[in-house]
Amino acid sequence: MRPPAMLRWAALALALLFIAPAPPAAGFYLPGVAPNDFQKKDPLQVKVNKLTSTKTQLPYSYYSLPFCKPETIVDSAENLGEVLRGDRIENSPYVFEMREPKMCQIVCKASISDKQAKELKEKIEDEYRVNMILDNLPLVVPIARQDKDAVVFQGGYHVGVKGQYAGSKDEKYFIHNHLTFLVKYHKDENSDLSRIVGFEVKPFSVNHQFEGKWNDANTRLSTCDPHANKIVINSDTPQEVEAGKEIIFTYDVGFEESDIKWASRWDTYLLMTDDQIHWFSIVNSLMIVLFLSGMVAMIMLRTLYRDISRYNQLETEEEAQEETGWKLVHGDVFRPPTNSDLLCVYVGTGVQFFGMLLVTMIFAVLGFLSPSNRGGLMTAMLLIWVLMGLFAGYASSRLYKMFKGSEWKSITLKTAFLFPGIAFGIFFVLNALIWGEKSSGAVPFSTMFALVLLWFGISVPLVFVGSYLGFKKPAIEAPVKTNKIPRQIPEQAWYMNPVFTILIGGILPFGAVFIELFFILTSIWLHQFYYIFGFLFLVFIILIITCAEIAIVLCYFQLCSEDYMWWWRSYLTSGSSAIYLFLYAGFYFFTKLQITKLVSGILYFGYMLLASYAFFVLTGTIGFCACLWFTRLIYSSVKID
Repeated sequence: MRPPAMLRWAALALALLFIAPAPPAAGFYLPGVAPNDFQKKDPLQVKVNKLTSTKTQLPYSYYSLPFCKPETIVDSAENLGEVLRGDRIENSPYVFEMREPKMCQIVCKASISDKQAKELKEKIEDEYRVNMILDNLPLVVPIARQDKDAVVFQGGYHVGVKGQYAGSKDEKYFIHNHLTFLVKYHKDENSDLSRIVGFEVKPFSVNHQFEGKWNDANTRLSTCDPHANKIVINSDTPQEVEAGKEIIFTYDVGFEESDIKWASRWDTYLLMTDDQIHWFSIVNSLMIVLFLSGMVAMIMLRTLYRDISRYNQLETEEEAQEETGWKLVHGDVFRPPTNSDLLCVYVGTGVQFFGMLLVTMIFAVLGFLSPSNRGGLMTAMLLIWVLMGLFAGYASSRLYKMFKGSEWKSITLKTAFLFPGIAFGIFFVLNALIWGEKSSGAVPFSTMFALVLLWFGISVPLVFVGSYLGFKKPAIEAPVKTNKIPRQIPEQAWYMNPVFTILIGGILPFGAVFIELFFILTSIWLHQFYYIFGFLFLVFIILIITCAEIAIVLCYFQLCSEDYMWWWRSYLTSGSSAIYLFLYAGFYFFTKLQITKLVSGILYFGYMLLASYAFFVLTGTIGFCACLWFTRLIYSSVKID
């Protein structure tokens, strides 16, 4: 995408976000996505997208391989999310006419050079799939399941296959050069108009033969001739990939009327997996976490009520001195921690993350971020993250002022640049690796510039505005006074060791999300659709409750053992769930993925490190805010002489 177009897009998106009234949503779809009606013989433009592989995770442009090209290649306008996903949508030489079946249509004859043959073999070896789009519907390959009388669909068709000739042990590479397309349409009962509701393909490898001289327009193939009732139904005589050989690309297209209505045409794509196990696992996980949360809440309420009643009934100073527990550290519990600046920055960033996820998920649950709007989810997350800078600045400066800080501009700069800077640095290094592989997944410099513009032009100023507003407000007062001399912390039992409690604290929040995490990782790395945002939203709510409760419980035990250094520990307790997330990502890599290339492995662990870091900031902030509320509540509930 050219730089001016990219910048215009970013400016327009932000303008619309602020001023455009939202039209009413319809079904699954983003408002504004309207159906296209086609009459008989209307042209249907097939577009090609990137080549993808679950073995390398490196997308490539369709025309990086020696496929047939149209006279002029036209790039489709792409949004920010599509560019970041590596989508490269272009026109193709495949042009259909609505409800006009065609057989054995010749696309072109291509001569394969040594370099092209090598590239084709590499792509077939790595199991690359070709992705196409018709009327915004991705191309799928129907596959009959042997265990059930059902058909599942896989996105895109394989470039080719490896195989052996009968009686030979040598492995050869065969290209899928004949495509049998099937376009499903729903016809309007009252008119001749039709809407496309399905786009399927069956790929074949055919060593095409022809008689006489080659003529693009009039050549008749002896291997595929509808006049002689010769149609392609198998790959018994496949087209081998060999340097110097010519490959003839052909296709058939058929049309089939369907009962599926336009509003439900995405159901096929969204129900690709066996969702019964998915529902059962999530419900099971939610029930366990809800049960644990109920138990924790009950214990906490009963114990605290008893403690507060007992402390408030103490009449003499001697009785108070004999008391042990969390009341004794009231003079130190609100003492500012070491590295309080860094804590303020991380809490501010966590608030920004929380706001972004909450707003994005609400939009997704309402159906605004359907997969039919390619790149919409990523675009929405980026824009909402940028706008949430206001809350990041506000939260960090409010906490900073509570810690008696005075340099609000310093804390604002750290909030605006620490996490985004680290994330951008990791992203830049990974992008350089993708550039080195000449993949279309590499983000162009124009898009990089647009991201930096969003960061410096909108996010940073909003962080400053939020910080200024937060610092202008009166400081949050502690419910009890802080002693001038810090109290000595008694020796702690082994089970109250900070490292032990922090690591234990992360297990429950991770347990709340790990089932859902499996499906999210599958959608990202195995290129499947994910659209169960309702359940994801429930899991998010459970995660918030779990992080808050586990942090409060461990904070309470810590204060009971007269250790008042709870600030950082409350953040790290729930934040440690990110360690388990990263470990699970490693387990998923070795058990579910077939990645063999070093660069692909680095990309996987690089992106999962970034995701785990973000998860640490989010869960840590939830735990910290819960503990801050908890400590203020309990210390304001007891009488302090």
